[in-house]
Amino acid sequence: MSPARARDGVGTRAAVARAVRRAQRRGERVVFTNGCFDLLHVGHVRSLEQARGLGDRLVVGVNSDASVRRLKGSERPLVPARQRAEVLAALACVDWVVVFGGATPRSLIAALGPDVYAKGGDWPLRVLRQQDLPRGFAGRVVRLRQVPGVRTTRIVERARNRPGRARRLQDVGH
Repeated sequence: MSPARARDGVGTRAAVARAVRRAQRRGERVVFTNGCFDLLHVGHVRSLEQARGLGDRLVVGVNSDASVRRLKGSERPLVPARQRAEVLAALACVDWVVVFGGATPRSLIAALGPDVYAKGGDWPLRVLRQQDLPRGFAGRVVRLRQVPGVRTTRIVERARNRPGRARRLQDVGH
């Protein structure tokens, strides 16, 4: 038997929706969360672990490259969506990953029908309900804990402002 490959956990909207429905028919609670996940850090890992703890299965929606540029600016993402998705799929707490291109995950949530929507604690519940959730969403909405001071934007800023940055980036083939 060959070992599982992380990329096998990355699927299309339709394939992941089928997997979610099968899990729910078995009585499993499915949790959905989403984000850019441009540089995976401890804050992401802890949020994903907390989200998984809210149910039996975890689906992660990853913003497409175009979506990240709209949200974060022209210099982002640093890592292409397909790679970000594969890294997330390699985490033990993540069952399925799907890339989406919308400004919000509303249509993806509608297609998947998760039991729980979990999102980082920096987002007010009111905003999540108004912007992200489809009409009639009957599931639970949970704000996840944040790790203070750990943000991708801060990590990127620190890396860009370090002396000798350009030389080090060249040394690793960028």
